[in-house]
This record gives sequence, structure tokens and C-alpha cells, in this order.
Amino acid sequence: MAERMVGKQAPRFEMEAVLPNKEFGKVSLEENMKNDKWTVLFFYPMDFTFVCPTEITSLSDRFDEFEDLDAEVIGVSTDTIHTHLAWINTSRDENGLGDLHYSLAADTNHQVAKDYGVLIEDEGIALRGLFIISPEGELQYQVVNHNNIGRDVDETLRVLQALQTGGLCPANWKPGQETL
Repeated sequence: MAERMVGKQAPRFEMEAVLPNKEFGKVSLEENMKNDKWTVLFFYPMDFTFVCPTEITSLSDRFDEFEDLDAEVIGVSTDTIHTHLAWINTSRDENGLGDLHYSLAADTNHQVAKDYGVLIEDEGIALRGLFIISPEGELQYQVVNHNNIGRDVDETLRVLQALQTGGLCPANWKPGQETL
């Protein structure tokens, strides 16, 4: 049976990643927490596919909005950092990513995808899972959907802003509106 994750401490992680400057490094939840940052952690199935670059580049194009909300965005797949870098070095008009403003992490041992409940074990890839984690490490939002459907950056930003109000946000709440 699936175990509830929202409202609990998020599984800690540290992964190798391609950083925005195209160098190899590491990303971790602990580092974001130490820096008092929100974490927007999203999983995607694999590099060099068709839906994935639309999400990854859309999030990158709106990175300044996440940065303004003190949020670090981290993309994750089970591919290697070398595959990530090759995809980043491929132009967008050739189904690549081009330059990104956030890190792409490599969950090559599949442990982080498993910890977050998004691993399709028989395929060795992740579902499209998105998690918003507070600076205190509490998992406050999760959504997981079929790999054929891309996510909405506006909705991710709206939910992040709603969580940051600390209030009760009614259905269809938009930033700037009253909370309950």
C-alpha cells in the first residue's frame, strides 16, 4: 500500500548533476534547506524524448519567477550526467534543451525516484512527478501523472505561491487574491 508523503519530511537526496554553467557537480535537499530555499523537484522519464524538453525548457524560461520566490528547481531522470550534458548541448530546434537556468540531476541508481514513489521499476525510468518542499524539508505538494502529459508551469508557480502564503487558499485562488 502506498504511504502518504505530503506533510512529512521529504526523503533526503544528493545526486550528481549538470549545473547551469554546464559543469558537473552535486545537488542536495540539505543544501537547499541550509540556504533557506524552497525546492521544486521534478522527475521526467528520459533524455532525448518529445514531451520532456517542452517541460524542461518551459521551466527554464520562467526560472526568474521561481528565483523570485526563493525556490531552487531541480530536474531529475535516471539518465547519466553525460547524457544530460549532451542534451543540453543540443539546440532546442534539434529537440535539445540548449542552456538551462537550473540543474539536471542523474538518479542513475534509481534510489531517489524510488524514495519519491515515481520509479517504473521494470522500465528503469520515472513517472512525471513534481514535488514542492519547504525550506524546513517538509514535502508540501506532490503530483504524479502519466508520462504522455506535460505539466503546467503556471500551475506549479501558483501552487508554490499558495504554499508560501501560509494561509488557506480557496479553489481557483490566484496570487494577489485574499486567502480564507
